[in-house]
Amino acid sequence: MVSGKKILVTGGSRGIGRATVLALAKAGADVAFTYHSNTAAAEAVCQEAEEASARVLALQAEAEQFEKTKETVEHVRQMLGGLDGVVLNAGITRDRPLVMMPEESWDEVMTTNLKGTFNYARAAIYDMVRQRSGRIVCVSSVSGLVGVPGQTNYAATKAGQIGFVKSLSKEVAAYGVTVNAVAPGFIETDIWESIPESKREGIMNSIPQKRLGKAEEVAAAIRFLLSEEAAYITGSVLVIDGGLSS
Repeated sequence: MVSGKKILVTGGSRGIGRATVLALAKAGADVAFTYHSNTAAAEAVCQEAEEASARVLALQAEAEQFEKTKETVEHVRQMLGGLDGVVLNAGITRDRPLVMMPEESWDEVMTTNLKGTFNYARAAIYDMVRQRSGRIVCVSSVSGLVGVPGQTNYAATKAGQIGFVKSLSKEVAAYGVTVNAVAPGFIETDIWESIPESKREGIMNSIPQKRLGKAEEVAAAIRFLLSEEAAYITGSVLVIDGGLSS
């Protein structure tokens, strides 16, 4: 159950983040989510969540600078009246073979995906330890487990997130705080739409279930890891990939 919980979701205006915000709101959680620049998409999420009795708040925020993320987390605490969980979902891709990858494409993905994970987790973890309860769920990727050609930068950040989760979970377990990750495979999101048509058939054939995952399926797993029922699960990586990496 997450009813009555106060949750922050980073990158909540589209894809898995959007589905997670809506799933949590429908389950009775109060949710604040960040978005980068697409105000229309953020407003659409809030409008879709209006039927839920919980509050849903959108915040335009960056993930790259610690002091700014710290301000965002504190603002969320004040608006929601506390913070019980954080979903670290904000991320970008800049796919290209390494031999052709510009340095800025490496740096941008590292800063947003990996440093952003540190920034928001670091900003939230102290008060979770102090209140002796809390949930952190990091949205990693199967790319960080098996690798994907053209994604050395993205895969490195996603593998880094898994190491981050496993280490942090051990640091805070004694304080009632759990830290877990989900590792989605190919999901029906904007990222899939960006994959050339010529490559899609090969990808589909590599998935044992022969279908893409749904953002709602990933959101359901995140919701579970944020719940009281998942209190004895920490340092785990829940793979949601239709059998791709098995």
